Amino acid sequence: MNIDKSLAKFAKDENFTNKGPLCVALIVTKHAIKKGLPLEAEDLLTKSGGQVVGLGKSSVQSILKSHGIKSVLAEEGGRTSRGSVGNMRKYVEFLNKLNPQAEQDLHAIEAWWISRVKKHFAGKPFTLRFDASKSLRSVIRDLFAQAEKRQAKSSGYTIVGTMLQHLVGAKLNLLLDKKIEHHGASVADRVSNREGDFLIEDVAIHVTTTPGEALIRKCQSNLNAGFKPVIITTDKGVAAAEVLAGTAGISDRVDVFDAEQFLAGNLYELGKFKQIGRKATADQLIEEYNKIIESCETDPSLRIEFLK
Repeated sequence: MNIDKSLAKFAKDENFTNKGPLCVALIVTKHAIKKGLPLEAEDLLTKSGGQVVGLGKSSVQSILKSHGIKSVLAEEGGRTSRGSVGNMRKYVEFLNKLNPQAEQDLHAIEAWWISRVKKHFAGKPFTLRFDASKSLRSVIRDLFAQAEKRQAKSSGYTIVGTMLQHLVGAKLNLLLDKKIEHHGASVADRVSNREGDFLIEDVAIHVTTTPGEALIRKCQSNLNAGFKPVIITTDKGVAAAEVLAGTAGISDRVDVFDAEQFLAGNLYELGKFKQIGRKATADQLIEEYNKIIESCETDPSLRIEFLK
């Protein structure tokens, strides 16, 4: 089996198709070019053992720049991606098994990964087909189903949560006279010092697919600070959030909304309940969403194509 076929099989078997694993592959290949093969996985760990040496935005972008690519592959270069250390070990083992053939072709191997990065940037967007015969909830549900399918193949990435957050943000942009502040999903998912994913007047909006105790504590903090907490989540998440809020004794002080209903309801209202209005509003929603993706995220395949 030639190296290209070996790399293709490895990438498929180990799911090295998304930005985190691609960053790992680029950095480890660069280590191999500098150090030679075989590599020792332990030598590629930081002193804490929790991260891969050299794995970061600047190093990854330096490699991409040398191949004429200016787009940002990952805002933190895969450093915070779950599983990076494990991916590094898998890839080191793969390269060592290819030795000595691989050592003679390491620059070709780097070029192969660069071709994967280009393919990543050219990835197909999600699609929203506005079918007037279907309910708006089913149209939105289809979008989330596409995201769930892609997420199942993308270990370590919360694609559904990212889509949900930015669709809600896009809807708020349409609803309000002024543009609101948006953040990348990797930032918004952290338990940060911000009151919520979106803060509008005295309302702190939290968008999540998996409500947990940390979120409920943030809601309690909102209440103590005089804010009204609102949770927007999936249909399954609604039940979990209500149970957790009940356990914390704040169920009557927190509003929990199903995301599909939250988005569909506003499409009806903003479209003034007219079919042509609903379609135009859905088009505007996707346009706003894509603007947010372009400004806050590094993966262009998160975009949505509106099929009229």
